[in-house]
Amino acid sequence: VVVVTGAGGGLGREYALLFAERGASVVVNDLGGSRSGEGKSSSAADKVVEEIKAKGGKAVADYNSVEEGDKVIKTAIDNFGRVDILINNAGILRDKAFVNMTPEEFDLIHRVHLRGSFLVTKAAWPYFRKQGYGKVIMTASGAGIYGNFGQANYGSAKLALLGLSNTLAIEGKKYNIACNTIVPLAGSRLTEDIFPPEVFEKLKPSFVSPVVVWLCHDSCPETGGVFEAAGGYVGKYQWYRSAGKAFLGDDVMTPEKVRDSWSQITDMSTAQPMASIHDQTKSLIEVLSGQAPSRPVVSTTAPVDDPSVFVYNPDTVILYALAVGLSTQEKDHLKFLYEGAEDFSVLPSFGVIPAMPAVFGSVAQHEETRRLNIDPTKMLHGEQYLELLRPIPPSGALKTEVRVVDVLDKGSGAVVIADADTFDEHGERIIHTQWSTFFVGSGNFGGKRTSDKARPLATIPNRKPDAVVSEKTSINQAALYRLCGDKNPLHIDPMFSAAGGFPQPIMHGLCSFGYATRHVLKQYADNDVKRFKSIKARFTGPVVPGQSIQTEMWKEGNRIIFQCSVPESKKQIISGGCVELHNISQPPPPAAPQPPLGSSLEQSGPELKSDLVFAGMESRVEDMPELT
Repeated sequence: VVVVTGAGGGLGREYALLFAERGASVVVNDLGGSRSGEGKSSSAADKVVEEIKAKGGKAVADYNSVEEGDKVIKTAIDNFGRVDILINNAGILRDKAFVNMTPEEFDLIHRVHLRGSFLVTKAAWPYFRKQGYGKVIMTASGAGIYGNFGQANYGSAKLALLGLSNTLAIEGKKYNIACNTIVPLAGSRLTEDIFPPEVFEKLKPSFVSPVVVWLCHDSCPETGGVFEAAGGYVGKYQWYRSAGKAFLGDDVMTPEKVRDSWSQITDMSTAQPMASIHDQTKSLIEVLSGQAPSRPVVSTTAPVDDPSVFVYNPDTVILYALAVGLSTQEKDHLKFLYEGAEDFSVLPSFGVIPAMPAVFGSVAQHEETRRLNIDPTKMLHGEQYLELLRPIPPSGALKTEVRVVDVLDKGSGAVVIADADTFDEHGERIIHTQWSTFFVGSGNFGGKRTSDKARPLATIPNRKPDAVVSEKTSINQAALYRLCGDKNPLHIDPMFSAAGGFPQPIMHGLCSFGYATRHVLKQYADNDVKRFKSIKARFTGPVVPGQSIQTEMWKEGNRIIFQCSVPESKKQIISGGCVELHNISQPPPPAAPQPPLGSSLEQSGPELKSDLVFAGMESRVEDMPELT
């Protein structure tokens, strides 16, 4: 069931006819007045209804003003029992130069275009929510986007409709209500004396209606979009913002410095697309922290890099190993820190790195943050699950697919749960991750509190731990981990950590996650990455770089349950942790005392190809005494 306002002629008539042709029951709303809003007649709506019925369609006329939105929707309910689609098309013109425009002329346009669309949509909204489905179209205009002489009233109302549409797209998302904005240009009662006859003929309303019908189709995924349609042309609008100029530190902002930087401020050659208030806030935080944007600044003619694709090499995985505390003083450090090692391996917890940009850069994740009106500065990483289908190769190009599987209302905030599958170059799935992100202050939206999609946490046994490992982190640990891809300024800039409620920058939760993985892998799998299957953990507190991480472990079959704390503060940082291993055996014997730095590497790690070369050289030298 489709309600089309202002459907007595022009665009509205074409919308009504095409929807009816495609099988919809149509409410043809039209007050029947002139383009300036004067007069009233039922004939305009009646003629369209007659056209529809003559072709075998279903339609009913409605003569109410859009300022009586509840009556318009009541016509749909009384005649068809429901409403599924609403096209806000009704409008009038009162063009006049701003100097001559009266408050009444300004208000009248806003009442019909903006307030009328609000009232009709407001009346339909409860039906959309109850049935879990709705499609809404708002009608903007080039006069609203660009401005136009003599249309201060009309242009301001039309741009306001875009803001209304964007907000309804966010609020309606969880109820499967989509809201888009159309920017049409067509010959109608409103434009019949504006365009030359030859141009007017080319701008037939029938060139716009297919776009509107597609946007309202069940299979159309668009919401929150803005689309121009005219004369057979269809295009999508996108906001762009210049790279601009940030005045930081000693570079004090003054009117003179703004003047001198104006060419840089207004340079659009490296403009960046902004799709949401989340994008805007994130970009602003990065700029004010002195960073380049984490998503590459792109030319307006170049595509944005795909965050789902992650290309890496041995240097990448070695940097990660160092970032999660692996030291050259460890017995078998070479297998993780030297690409020439016979058994060079990737730490299992590296599996979160390829997926992270895909998850936080995904359309699905952004739609949820928009829908919940989330402040990205109040995001906390709640829980993490990682499963390896096979050991991670030391180099490659991986692609990650992301889907939001649940959204929870925790009262004090919202939890978004996303699953991510990572595939290698051959399309083989090698990594599965689940990301639970907590957004402070975004709760109380009426959602459920628990999920059957979330990977379960472990229960800590009621006994002393079977093993305990404590390791001191570096004062530079967070600065190092940032280089693995998580550039959140909270972990490096004291100004941002203070804004987040921390006296100094803190380590990344996933850095602590890497430490815990290393501790379990060494204690119960002898650092054999082939024996690692999965890990789940909840982040419960921060670590300050330079503090220690203590991991307490309990062995229960193939499962190693663990929790982590900071000995210096006696505060927990990870709870409910569990690592599942393949083919677990008894814990290996305690490691032999480590040789001091600079001592021989003999018996301290895996055999290298270079060891065999040097052994051969030594043998040959012994057979050639003339060289000694």
